[in-house]
Amino acid sequence: MLAIRLPKDIENRLERLAKRTGRTKTYYAREAILEHIDELEEIYLADKTYEDVRAGREKTIPLAEVMKEFGLES
Repeated sequence: MLAIRLPKDIENRLERLAKRTGRTKTYYAREAILEHIDELEEIYLADKTYEDVRAGREKTIPLAEVMKEFGLES
């Protein structure tokens, strides 16, 4: 179960869309989440990893080392 608070104008738009199409607000909220969850994960997880690298909580591996490990040295 998920409960979300939306700005009033968005709630109104969602309500209007649901009424005009005969679908539920939940249907459209679910569709929006399913359509964009990959993008959100990519953006926010990348931001979190960047923060962790900058704070020293996450290590990086130099490209040359990765290339050597996979036999891709030039």
